[in-house]
Amino acid sequence: MEWSNVTWFLTALGAVVVLLTRVRLGSTVVDGTGKSSGVFGYSVVLLRIHTTVGVLTLLAWIVALVTGHREIALLVLAGWWLLAIVGLLLLARWLPSHAKHSEDRKGDAWGSGAGLSLLGHVGMVIGVCYFTFITWTDRL
Repeated sequence: MEWSNVTWFLTALGAVVVLLTRVRLGSTVVDGTGKSSGVFGYSVVLLRIHTTVGVLTLLAWIVALVTGHREIALLVLAGWWLLAIVGLLLLARWLPSHAKHSEDRKGDAWGSGAGLSLLGHVGMVIGVCYFTFITWTDRL
């Protein structure tokens, strides 16, 4: 197995997760909260952090991969972990809200519910674990 092929593939998938999260949630903002699932709202600040950290982390990670500088990659790992945590917080919007006035659960046009979000964000956590492994074991 060649580590670089897997690393570039997971980097591209990370870019797709950041982009799709922005596209899916960016159009559902109402009064500072998102209501994409109709079950539980999320803060627009989380979406902005996810997008900003995602783009900056991807750019810095690509620089680290191209130059081979382990020091840059170690710094970028903090961005990857922050991105993964914020992604999981955005994924929490699918948790059922048992509030008295909560809306009914709405379908998701792209994945029939939380499936696509779950796949993307849990996959991102696994990818970040892989990035951490290859950086710490000097396989960059």
